[in-house]
Amino acid sequence: MGDSWRTALEKEFAKPYFQQLKDFLIAEHEAHTVYPKLNDIYSWSRLTPLDSVKVVILGQDPYHNVGQAHGLSFSVLPPTKLPGSLKNIYKQLLNDVPTFKLPTSGDLTPLAKAGVLWLNTCLTVRAHNANSHAKKGWETFTDAVIRTVLDRPDGRGVVFFAWGLPAQKIFKRLEIDEEKHLVLRSAHPSPLSAHRGFLGNGHFKKANEWLQKKHGEEIDWTVLSSIPAEDADTSSSSATIPMT
Repeated sequence: MGDSWRTALEKEFAKPYFQQLKDFLIAEHEAHTVYPKLNDIYSWSRLTPLDSVKVVILGQDPYHNVGQAHGLSFSVLPPTKLPGSLKNIYKQLLNDVPTFKLPTSGDLTPLAKAGVLWLNTCLTVRAHNANSHAKKGWETFTDAVIRTVLDRPDGRGVVFFAWGLPAQKIFKRLEIDEEKHLVLRSAHPSPLSAHRGFLGNGHFKKANEWLQKKHGEEIDWTVLSSIPAEDADTSSSSATIPMT
């Protein structure tokens, strides 16, 4: 875990729920394949230090198939094909950011380094078994991660992307102060729901407008565009939707 997060979350590690979670994960690793690999579980914390967070994008479960999850919600490493949800995220970026060019890669690391916290509600999953690590303690921990952002000593407001009802319920439960922070709500980018309000939501543009007005800064979403995909297929996928 990155130093800034480890310091801020230190009290969580000694709590009974976290000890139980560790025991559960040890047993899972002994009996099953678990994603992401161990050194990627907290990659979000190393790529996006606490004081650099400008935007929080909350997913649900890590991708549960081979070669997909690497610790950032919605993100996959090459040569993995773009999942349907990520294709729709790229579609909306194309609409919101005139200079954005479609990437071939699904690796969202450049945006994580730019201040976008790609956080999943659960940080691990059993291979090929969606939601298999739900309600084992991760939700309590990731609630603490979000509270840590809300309680930063600098008091700076951030943008929260609430895509889908689960994310919206979490942010509502945490009682985010919407005078201080911006919460952007819409349908999930999954191909099953993207056409019910995700596509056309303007969230990336709205986030930058708010950040510029509030703090005089923006997220450079075009950092993903260094390798344009001339022939990439951005049509919605009908394949099984990874719950991320």
